[in-house]
Amino acid sequence: MTEQNTENTDYDNPWKTFIELYFRDFLTFFFLAIESDIDWSQPVRFLDKELQKIVRDAEIPKRYADKLVEVHRSDGQKTLVICHIEVQSQEEGTFAARMYTYNYRLRDRYNCPVVSLAILGDDRETWRPNNFYEQLWGCSTRFEFPIVKLSDYQSQWTDLEASLNPFAVVVMAHLKTKETHNQPIERKRWRYYLTTMLYDRGYGEQDILELQYFLDWLMNLPEELENQLQTELKTFEEARRMRYVASWERRAKLEAKQEIALNMLRKNLDLETIAEVTGLTIAEIQALQSQQQAQ
Repeated sequence: MTEQNTENTDYDNPWKTFIELYFRDFLTFFFLAIESDIDWSQPVRFLDKELQKIVRDAEIPKRYADKLVEVHRSDGQKTLVICHIEVQSQEEGTFAARMYTYNYRLRDRYNCPVVSLAILGDDRETWRPNNFYEQLWGCSTRFEFPIVKLSDYQSQWTDLEASLNPFAVVVMAHLKTKETHNQPIERKRWRYYLTTMLYDRGYGEQDILELQYFLDWLMNLPEELENQLQTELKTFEEARRMRYVASWERRAKLEAKQEIALNMLRKNLDLETIAEVTGLTIAEIQALQSQQQAQ
């Protein structure tokens, strides 16, 4: 059996949604030193609209999974810090320059420290852009930023399996999706393994559903294998005496929420109200808004 165009090239909204839902877990897993320096008693705000404006002003094509997050440091001075996060799935020669552009534009806009973070999900081991340097006639600019290379976690598979952080599952799914390119049967086996593993990690029902959404999206399969997988998962959950929510049923529920959100957008209701009513994240609603405007 050969795979027929099952690769998902949209590396945007699922990552954005998951980071927004589990932001502290994201920092704990990838950037622990930053997580420990944030005052979590203060509100965390996601500023996606502001980032979209920066992108438009800089005339940069919008093709990337990014988040702009406002946090406060825990040094007692309530220092405001803007965290700019990029998830880059493909090698790009101008990536470091783009990170620099975002950083200085955000710094100029908010007049506060801006921390730029990058998650690299590409295939080339040696591509690790973590700085931008430019100089002319004795005038120079150097910008450095932390990066995480997802392929580095391949050698830490045992640790990933032992971790209860939801981003451990995200990383495992990413690695196995790359590894099983054009191997749909093997991908199905790994998706079954990762999905059933969720029930042994102590996650709540909503956390399991969110992770299943992510696995459905990333490790997509040809229709025949998808149907086989859903049957196997149903048998597994029935044996565990758990309520089974099939992939098609989850999608139907999501589509119903999206339709409600679209109707509310047409009435020009604010995003926070729509999120409260539908249970969708701001990132998901903004994606619907963009689709609506493009039509």
